[in-house]
Amino acid sequence: MKELYIDICDLKDEIPDLLIGDMVYLTGEIYTARDAAHKRMYEALEEGRELPFDIKGQIIYYMGPSPARPGNVIGSAGPTTSSRMDKYTPALLDLGLLCMIGKGRRTEEVKKAVVRNKAVYLAAIGGAGALLSKCISHAEVVAYEDLGTEAVRRLIVKNFPAVVALDTLGGDIYQEVENRV
Repeated sequence: MKELYIDICDLKDEIPDLLIGDMVYLTGEIYTARDAAHKRMYEALEEGRELPFDIKGQIIYYMGPSPARPGNVIGSAGPTTSSRMDKYTPALLDLGLLCMIGKGRRTEEVKKAVVRNKAVYLAAIGGAGALLSKCISHAEVVAYEDLGTEAVRRLIVKNFPAVVALDTLGGDIYQEVENRV
């Protein structure tokens, strides 16, 4: 297992070398989207409309922040359960989504799409939203403002910690742990 500091601009080149259990610290631009935003994006695709941002080569963090306290960029920013987005994820991966960050297991369809698209799924630490928010230096709503905390946001992160949970070889950290137990 490796520990890597990765500029998000270089992530595509790094992905083939990432294996489950590797610890990564991401720096750069990522987007947030949860259930309601994913549903809207999926519906837009079904209707032939464009997505609110170019998804190719991007990272989506499954997170809806709490309100920011005065003087802070964002409130608590912990991951939400990724499986709630699994219905929509293969289509987004097929469009070029490079990476997802969340928590918990993914379906077989998502695992196959990760391998097929040479993408990666990272797990962030659940329950550490206040700590993770300290890695975020900028946050702005870019789409679906009416969804409140579930609006799509563009974040600038520095050394955002996550663990490789699904890799391009079909490795699944959750399955690996289950097999060991």
